[in-house]
Amino acid sequence: MELYQNIENIAFTITFVVYIAASILFLIYVAGITKRVERFAIIATIVGFVFHSGAMIARSIGAGRLPFSNQYEFALSFGWGIVLSFLILHRIYKFSAIGAFVMPLGILVMGYASLQSRAVRPLMPALQSHWLTFHVGTAILSYGAFALACGIAVIYLIDSKRSGDRRILKDPEISDVLSYRVIVFGILMLSIVIISGAIWAQKAWSRYWAWDPKETWSLITWIIYAVYLHLRLRRNWRGKAAAWFAILGFVSVLFTFVGVNILLPSIHSYAT
Repeated sequence: MELYQNIENIAFTITFVVYIAASILFLIYVAGITKRVERFAIIATIVGFVFHSGAMIARSIGAGRLPFSNQYEFALSFGWGIVLSFLILHRIYKFSAIGAFVMPLGILVMGYASLQSRAVRPLMPALQSHWLTFHVGTAILSYGAFALACGIAVIYLIDSKRSGDRRILKDPEISDVLSYRVIVFGILMLSIVIISGAIWAQKAWSRYWAWDPKETWSLITWIIYAVYLHLRLRRNWRGKAAAWFAILGFVSVLFTFVGVNILLPSIHSYAT
């Protein structure tokens, strides 16, 4: 186990350093100082993601399970989901500039992970279920998508105050539509998170819902994004208001992930 812990620590450190380098390169690209760094920024992100994946694999082998059971492991996986979401979006749309706003979020999550205990502990009885992988796995995809939508919303707000070549993306409507599409995916995954969590809770504690702070804030986050989608689809709600709503939703995500564990007593406190 010590070997895998050493590999994990080395891979984690390399990941963190490379992500910082990638973020700096993306910021240089967005600032217009030189466009030549775009390719290097993407390469650095991919290299960091490979080492990030290596850290997760080492953790999984060393712990004998997927890295989903405590705050360090979830933060590690959450950061992985953020970068994966960005790489997928870049693969489809080739919008490198989004990396300047998404990668710093990944760094913040990784920084939070570095502050948590990395001790490998046995799973509590409530966590010894196949629902753990499904429930937390979909949460990672959901939170990663919401982080990406937040970054895109920030781009929209910046571009809405600029014109012509000064814009990060030439057409602000691109940011608006991309944010919407990513949020649709994110709320779908979050719906699965909540439903699977309720089913798991019934099997573990003989109740589907207990208004636990983590459950409650997950529901609040879902409602925020549901209101966003409702206003957009029924009232054609777009522009700055929609962008701010996307940012508000991610703030709720962060509070659900970090704030609840720090400030509110919860039956999910075993995941610290």
